[in-house]
Amino acid sequence: MASHGVRRFKPVEKTPEERQQELQKIDEYKSLERLVSEKVAQQEYTVETLKEISDLLSRNPEYYTVWNYRRQVLRHQFSDAEDSTNEESSKQVAELIKNDLIFLMPLLRSFPKCYWIWNYRLWLLDEACRLLPLTMSRQFWQEELVLVGKMLTLDSRNFHGWGYRRLVVETLKQLGTPAESANMTQKEFEYAKKMIGANLSNFSAWHYRTKLIQRLLEEQAASDEERKKMLDDELVLIHQALIDPYDQSLWFYHQNLMCVFDPAMASRTMAPNLSMTERLQYLRHEIEAVQEMLDGAEDCKYIYQALIECTLLVSKVAGQLSAEDREQILSWLSELKQLDPLRKQRWLDFEKALPSA
Repeated sequence: MASHGVRRFKPVEKTPEERQQELQKIDEYKSLERLVSEKVAQQEYTVETLKEISDLLSRNPEYYTVWNYRRQVLRHQFSDAEDSTNEESSKQVAELIKNDLIFLMPLLRSFPKCYWIWNYRLWLLDEACRLLPLTMSRQFWQEELVLVGKMLTLDSRNFHGWGYRRLVVETLKQLGTPAESANMTQKEFEYAKKMIGANLSNFSAWHYRTKLIQRLLEEQAASDEERKKMLDDELVLIHQALIDPYDQSLWFYHQNLMCVFDPAMASRTMAPNLSMTERLQYLRHEIEAVQEMLDGAEDCKYIYQALIECTLLVSKVAGQLSAEDREQILSWLSELKQLDPLRKQRWLDFEKALPSA
């Protein structure tokens, strides 16, 4: 079996020597865990305790209680640093935060999807905002944006990384001026497009793009014509991407774009003020474009699903389902029942629920 293109293998049976070594490691781990717990309970917030916590987390970064121990030790060290002069205090706190961020790097490489590492890293950066002058704290967050960019280059579909990037960007906007904030949205929009260009199947990048479009248009106070142009550009982009109609990530984005033409959802989309006539024109054109994709891809179920969704949207805008459209939908459902037998009952139920012409 493979996951995201990575093959999984059955575990190899261990030799008696390997089992003995593993038992020894478990005993060492338990002894270390007891030692750390005792020291924290006695409030021994020393450098030595911090080293032992580092050792324990390096062995098991999923142990979230130990991350809280580390926070307690760091808070104590921050408190000691605050007893110095303002300038000296800031330098000491910055050094403590920097060293802890460095400690996390090998853990993130080995365990890139461990929630507790990401949470702790955010806590450190939040402490930078709380304890350091604006220029120093902003520098930490700017370096973090560069770091998460490198991580997403290595693993472009790591949803933890994408979620983390959004948090970093939002914080940098809060720490910057309105002009810097607007400029950052534009840069992120271009970044998402670059990542999509590198991998069309990157669902996280497509999702990020949907969020950025709305924000970009709002920050620019875009007119209806500018919003319509953005819609046109996005339709062109997704049509170009759908050169591979078997990629489900692309159809999710296409489905999101079709919400623009849904009267019930249009007010929350990039082009909320389209007239009913314009919506119908867009939808009819979209149905024609999607039908053309069937040439050579007659076995692609996503195309039929998109055709049904678009045709139903036409009926929603027009106020009724025409006899011709109903017959088309029935023919597409017939294809889906053949192509998607595991969900045959779903398509049968859909067929029964189809409104009369």
